Amino acid sequence: MEKTVICAANAYEEKYYLNPVFSKIPESIKKELNIICVLFTEEVGGIITIGFDEEGELEITTQASDEDYMYDEIAAGLLVNKIRATRQELFESLNLFYRVIVLGEDISLDEE
Repeated sequence: MEKTVICAANAYEEKYYLNPVFSKIPESIKKELNIICVLFTEEVGGIITIGFDEEGELEITTQASDEDYMYDEIAAGLLVNKIRATRQELFESLNLFYRVIVLGEDISLDEE
């Protein structure tokens, strides 16, 4: 399995990207992801990416251009931790969507 990007925002190009694979998620979740990413880049700068790693775990990564002296890695890390804490339910829902819709896992509740 390879990494899968859900969405990303780039402060340098002032662009937001939502992976078409996730176009079926509810509009409210799309908007929330957009707000999270855009506010992050406005506050800290750089590039934020929300997606799934090779093991299917949700990850939030940030990076900055070498020439971006205003980017603060510590502030970025703190903000990512805050996003994870305050949006935990959203990320759990995205994880479930990814497992069922994208990966096609059967996660039936009845145990045999």
